[in-house]
Amino acid sequence: MWSYRLVAPYTFERVDIPEKTPESLGDRQVLVRFLAAGVCGSDLPGFRGAKGRLPGDTGTSAAEMDGFPIHEIVGEVVASRHRSHGTGDRVVGWASGFDGMMEYVAADGDGLAPYDQALAPEHAVALQPLACVLYALEQLPKLKGRHVAVIGQGSIGLLFSYAAKASGARRVTGVDPIDRDAVATEFGVDTVVRATSDRWVSHLQPHDKPDIVIEAVGHQVATLGHAIEAAALGGTVFYFGVADDDSYPISMRTMLRNNLTLKSGVTLDRRRMLCAANEFARDHPDLLPAYVTHTFGVDQVQDAFELAARPARERIKIAIVS
Repeated sequence: MWSYRLVAPYTFERVDIPEKTPESLGDRQVLVRFLAAGVCGSDLPGFRGAKGRLPGDTGTSAAEMDGFPIHEIVGEVVASRHRSHGTGDRVVGWASGFDGMMEYVAADGDGLAPYDQALAPEHAVALQPLACVLYALEQLPKLKGRHVAVIGQGSIGLLFSYAAKASGARRVTGVDPIDRDAVATEFGVDTVVRATSDRWVSHLQPHDKPDIVIEAVGHQVATLGHAIEAAALGGTVFYFGVADDDSYPISMRTMLRNNLTLKSGVTLDRRRMLCAANEFARDHPDLLPAYVTHTFGVDQVQDAFELAARPARERIKIAIVS
């Protein structure tokens, strides 16, 4: 079966590997035939060659792991050892081994769920990041009537903006150096700040500080400090972006004096959240078609990641389809 492997920084190679069989499945696993994948910002460090923390990431120039680094997938179940999934089901969710860029993927069935079959696979794959966003919002105070700021208006940040507005936020501020004027209104952004987060914070007036600040950038240290500095008295900061470093310096004086709450965490209860994302998308039918801006075939994986790795105002979410 076909698979992709990062053999050097910024370099995919398509290879043939032994086909996975139903007999190879562990308890509660399912085997799915690849239909679609989404490129996530957390996939990009691996594409650039950064050494991750997965046990199999031992390559000399890049990870050299089959199927890596894709984790957002849609597929058709061809074999199952999970009571909730049967042969022929179409499911969306996590490639639990971060190995979703291959023809057949063995995944933890608890991280998969059925989806509305009216959705094309390239749109359905966006339910996975939407599930993550909805779970994060569940961890926050009620957004109704609040001022919410989202640092980073990439594919995750725009989903946060949209969901925050749909949850009743009085005002949503989106902060990003990339020009998002063309899509801001469509994604619920009331105030577009085209600037880096440090410049935004340096000009932020006390009366204009947001009640809730979501850091949706990741892969850097400084933006968390900017989010803490931006939050209003008694506010909440949620760190969503992937932490590439073990330690992040923050101002505890600011946390203390402003009575702030700092939260973070990975998505739990994944099956429930995927179902919630499916319902959210059904209630907001214009979201996913606007969100997935670029679709590539499985013979264009290199092109898909090269587009994802560079700033582009016209790009939001990239899908790869069989």
